[in-house]
This record gives sequence, C-alpha cells and structure tokens, in this order.
Amino acid sequence: MFEYFYHEILRKTVISFGTLFNDIDIKKTDASDNVTSVVKVPLAYGPMQKFLARLEQSPDLNKATQITLPRMSFEMTGISYDSSRKVTTTQTFLSGTKDDGSDIRKNYMPVPYNVDFELSIYTKINDEMLQIVEQILPYFQPQYTMTVNLLETIGERRDVPIILNSISMDDQYEGNFETRRSLIYTLRFTAKTYIFGPISTGATTDIIKKSVIGFGAGGSGSRQIDVRYTAEPVATKSYSENNTTSLLKDLLKTETVLEVISSSGIVAGDKLSIGEETVYVSDVNGNKLRVTRGFYSTSVIDHVGGTGVKLISEADNAKIEIGDDFGFDGEWS
Repeated sequence: MFEYFYHEILRKTVISFGTLFNDIDIKKTDASDNVTSVVKVPLAYGPMQKFLARLEQSPDLNKATQITLPRMSFEMTGISYDSSRKVTTTQTFLSGTKDDGSDIRKNYMPVPYNVDFELSIYTKINDEMLQIVEQILPYFQPQYTMTVNLLETIGERRDVPIILNSISMDDQYEGNFETRRSLIYTLRFTAKTYIFGPISTGATTDIIKKSVIGFGAGGSGSRQIDVRYTAEPVATKSYSENNTTSLLKDLLKTETVLEVISSSGIVAGDKLSIGEETVYVSDVNGNKLRVTRGFYSTSVIDHVGGTGVKLISEADNAKIEIGDDFGFDGEWS
C-alpha cells in the first residue's frame, strides 16, 4: 500500500475539459450584415478573480497592457467521491498492454470521482457573449460525454460525462465613464471520471502527456460519425538548467529586439525563457532576435547583459510541473 504511482488522470481530465472550449470564434459584422472579422476567443487556465483584477488595475482604457476581451478562462474547483457509481471494492478486470495478449494484467476497478470545473466568459458587449454561449449550450442536455484515454499503458478508455450544472450572469452597468464594463457568464460543470490504482504487473512505462477525446453522432437509421481530438499540453517555461545562449547587452522592457551571443539553434517560432519571462521569436537576423515580450502572460521586465537565454524544447513538455497552466495560456501562437 502507498507505493508510488502516477497515471496523470486528473491532468488528462483537465486538459480534455479545456479542449472542449478551445476553438470558439465570434464574428463581427457591419450595418449590412457583412462579416468584417472573425475572432478566436482565447482560453486560459486560471481563476476568474485573476482576470478581473487585470481588468480593474489599469484606469487607462487604452493602455496596451490591459487585458483584451472577449476571453474565457477555466479552472478545476473541487474533487468529490461519487458513491452512486461505486462497485465492489475487490472486483478486478483483466487488461493487456500488447495486441497479441502476451502481457495480461489484473487490475482493481477504478474509484469514481467527480471533478468540478468553472468556465468563465468575459465580453464587453452582449452580442459577443450570446455568440459564445450559443456555441456551447446545445451540446449539454445537460451532459456531454467524451471518451478519455485514462490509462495509455493498458489502453483503458472511459466515457466521462461532463454535466452542465448551472449558469450565472453578472452585468454591471453602474460606475463612472472611466470604469470599463465587463459582462461575465460563469458556467459550472461536473466531470464524472475514474481514478485508478497501481497497475499490478508488467514493466514500468512512461505515461504520455496526451489526452484523446472522441464522440459519436447519429442515431437509429443514420450513419454513425466518429470524431476524435488529441490535446497535448506544452511547457510555458524552460525547466532545463542549460543555457542555450546569453544576452549580449542589457534588454529593457520596452525593447522587442534582443541581441544574443549566438543564435545557433534558434529559429522563428521558438519560445525562450529569460529569467522569469518567456518570449516568442518572430524573426532571426544574425544574432538579433525580434520577439514578442511577456509571452504566456509572463511579466515583462528588464534583463542585464549576460543573462542566460533558454530554449523551450520538446523535452520541457515532459517536465511540466503541477501548477503550470496545462498549456492553456490564452495567447495565440
């Protein structure tokens, strides 16, 4: 008892839930109902209070550092045991990690748990809010079932119902003309997932940080259509202790071009960690890098010459720590 094991089931549940809302657009039209622009609504992982604080901290409505709307955020708010789905404690099932059946494992049945989520939507005008909400609500009647690959080592896939529990609306009209209006909808969900114990036998294999979601459409007399999505979290900072290069000179927080000792191995599209700040590389010209500062919502600060510059690589994705934002940063990349 109490041997070490970690299947990343809760992490996969969080990623799967966020992926459901990670591709929502709103359209803006002119007086003739012609579409003038299509905006992808950013999705971030974090509490609603953090985003409200960013809205309220800056009295200058035109200041570039102010949060932009529309925007969505979500967070896991609680975990509770679900006694209604309990099975016999000693009941087991057989599973195999190989297609030829040469590696059979006996496992105890998983424990049912409910994971609570809150999805918060922020907009400036009501029409944008209604566009977003109408793209979500039809799928929850009141639940939407997704298939999650909870244990990739044994290929254990489970249907996880996502239940929409409630919707609350907050529209504040009071305040002076310098106060920015924020229209907020909060949707509360419950995901009915399962927690597995240690696998009884077989060689130890790495748990891949990936979640697979699928659903079927169609009923009696109609053709069945299966759709499958795959979501993989990405690291928002470098966990490596090895510096890729170093700053050749001081970098002020107002500058978007940094000069490094060597740009070898750095290409456009890479993300770099400089201290506690992450930057996105848009262009490489010799040893000068044009970057987007404060990427992944990190703080833009001054850096002194000689500071180490670390490349965020695929290896960092396997080292994402608990407390990271699961790859949902609310930014376009």
